Amino acid sequence: MTVDVLEIGDALAQYDPVMGLEVHVELNTKSKMFCGCPTVFGAPPNTQTCPVCLGLPGALPVVNARAVESAIKIGLALNCEIAEWCRFARKNYFYPDMPKNFQTSQYDEPIAYNGWTEVAVPSGDGGTEFYRIEIERAHMEEDTGKSTHVGGATGRIHGASHSLVDYNRAGIPLIEIVTKTIEVPAEKAAAVARAYVSMLRDLLLALDVSDVRMDQGSLRCDANVSLKPKGSPVLGTRTETKNVNSFRSVERAITYEITRQAAVLSSGGKVVQETRHWHEDTGITTSGREKSDAEDYRYFPEPDLVPVAPSREWVEEIRSSLPEAPSLRRVRLQEAWSFTDLEMRDVVNGNALEPIVKTVELGVTPAAAKKWWLGELARAANESGQDLDALGVGPAEVAEVQKLVDAGSLNDKLARQVFDGLVKGEGTPAEIIEKRGLALVSDDSALIEAIDRAIAANPDVVEKVNSGKPAAAGALIGAVMKDMRGQADAAKVRELLNAKLGI
Repeated sequence: MTVDVLEIGDALAQYDPVMGLEVHVELNTKSKMFCGCPTVFGAPPNTQTCPVCLGLPGALPVVNARAVESAIKIGLALNCEIAEWCRFARKNYFYPDMPKNFQTSQYDEPIAYNGWTEVAVPSGDGGTEFYRIEIERAHMEEDTGKSTHVGGATGRIHGASHSLVDYNRAGIPLIEIVTKTIEVPAEKAAAVARAYVSMLRDLLLALDVSDVRMDQGSLRCDANVSLKPKGSPVLGTRTETKNVNSFRSVERAITYEITRQAAVLSSGGKVVQETRHWHEDTGITTSGREKSDAEDYRYFPEPDLVPVAPSREWVEEIRSSLPEAPSLRRVRLQEAWSFTDLEMRDVVNGNALEPIVKTVELGVTPAAAKKWWLGELARAANESGQDLDALGVGPAEVAEVQKLVDAGSLNDKLARQVFDGLVKGEGTPAEIIEKRGLALVSDDSALIEAIDRAIAANPDVVEKVNSGKPAAAGALIGAVMKDMRGQADAAKVRELLNAKLGI
């Protein structure tokens, strides 16, 4: 499908983008928001359900206390005010993935509100710029089930022959974090959005309230975007791109919506207020459904749940238990790791901070951990259009490979091949080394035989060495490494060669 878009430079020359971001966070509680069903990801369909989360007549919900505590943690970490009294509401709509035909959420009385945070974005001169993001609210609700549309070409309901619904996810605790209107320099909009979602992921990991696996949907972003003519105070009509589930996709989806809406407006058309779907493969959004306003959901207080009234003592107890703020932690880690400002910025912008932290905790030096995460693995992620955490390679594998390098069983060249195998799902590092035959040759006799062959094949080089030019031996080392297909320790080869030539 072909859609008219403007070049991003032309779009930003005419219009200023305005954003609002809604980030949905699945909490890592062991049970659901209002019942005792487990929340294990990947269980067989419809095996983690009960009368409460299926909305059967007569079933009564009970609030998950751990979820309330997690909501307060998130609110405090985002500098929000914590409500002394709040309650749940019914958000009424029909869709097959919501078996009750309403979602238990919070409407005008959220548990956390009126907060703020800051995000860091690279500046054009190699420095860093900070932008303040105002938080409207962070409220509690439950997730919906998962629909799978079968028989169509796109995997969406249009054109499908039938749909399957898995209610395991229905009722899992969610926190929805909603920003106020975000207006930043036009050229920074998409980057600020990406930085904000990335910052939230780091924060939520530090709070230990979610596993924030974007590939599994436990952290996802709805991006509201509108355009207004340069210099105009009047906001344009917004669209909401739903369930964007990677940092890269957040940036790409917002950029695309800017170019698409700019093309509509510049041709004299009107932007339709609607939800839109992001297509990772084609890099475009497509129309979903006309966007509902709050009154369309017929909110009213949930009659089956008592209000939530966290005591001030409990709130302060939670506040005192909050971990180190991610921004302060980054400063401390940078100093401990002896990284330059530019190196640390690359780590943060590459979403490699947490993987490097965990790899260092497993005994790898910070420099070596950064080398692999920002080198080989970042390259693989870029080539596949994924984020690092979706590659399927974790800190344990990186640490195992580096320890093999440290032990002399691999060199960097062979280690890169091991990482290639890990990304391709060929097994553990040990299995890949065996399958691909990557282990370094440690047998001195085999290395000496290769050295003898190199000496015999390069008498002119040997003559240069013997005439007082020991640096010429580098060519012999290269010949040995080629003979051994790179599976030799260059330092060991140099040691044996020097002994052979009497250097």
